[in-house]
Amino acid sequence: MGNGWGGTFGTGLVAAVPIALGYFPIAFAFGVAAVGAGLTPLGATALSVIIYAGASQFLALALITSGAALPVAAATLIAMNLRHVLYGPALMKAAGEGAGRRYAWAWGWGLTDEVFGAALGEMARGRRFAEAWMFGLGLPAYAAWVSGTLAGAMAGDGALAGWPVVEAGFSFLLPALFLALLLSILTRPQVPVILVAGLACVGGTLAVSATTGILGGMLAGALAGVLRGRA
Repeated sequence: MGNGWGGTFGTGLVAAVPIALGYFPIAFAFGVAAVGAGLTPLGATALSVIIYAGASQFLALALITSGAALPVAAATLIAMNLRHVLYGPALMKAAGEGAGRRYAWAWGWGLTDEVFGAALGEMARGRRFAEAWMFGLGLPAYAAWVSGTLAGAMAGDGALAGWPVVEAGFSFLLPALFLALLLSILTRPQVPVILVAGLACVGGTLAVSATTGILGGMLAGALAGVLRGRA
């Protein structure tokens, strides 16, 4: 593992810094919320270690505290995270034939929205795919999320109570980070696809629920992308 994108594991680590800096405070807020909902610090951290899905963990917490049945909670979380199934194939398609995928089973675990966006952004700027870079990009993001959760859980419920402005800012960090990554890969041919996905997401959210909106936006965007590619 070592070629492409101007370096290897080390350059991936550098590229991961903005993602890690964005993940830690959000994970901290999740740890605080999880302990406030009755989870132990170990249980809260385990959710981040196993699920590692950002907004889905907050949804899982809401489902747990609301007493939702386990099958309902599981189905909701699976539906919300279905988009991640598409990230690996989409990334390899963008990388082109001959791209290394020997260790995809390992670095694929770290394909969150933001990691996927950063990787796609590199290729949109003409860089060549390398697995070592993917490891460098994914590991710090995962470490920041898990350690941030642990820190928030150890701090305990009410750790942010005296800082309402900071607490409100934390809730905007993840969308802001993803928006920055989206803008980094934005090109004119992609605008119609993004508009279709956005409209479907907003429409589904307003008409049914946030989960439906996410699924609708994902499917509509994927279909629009396929149709644009064939045009």
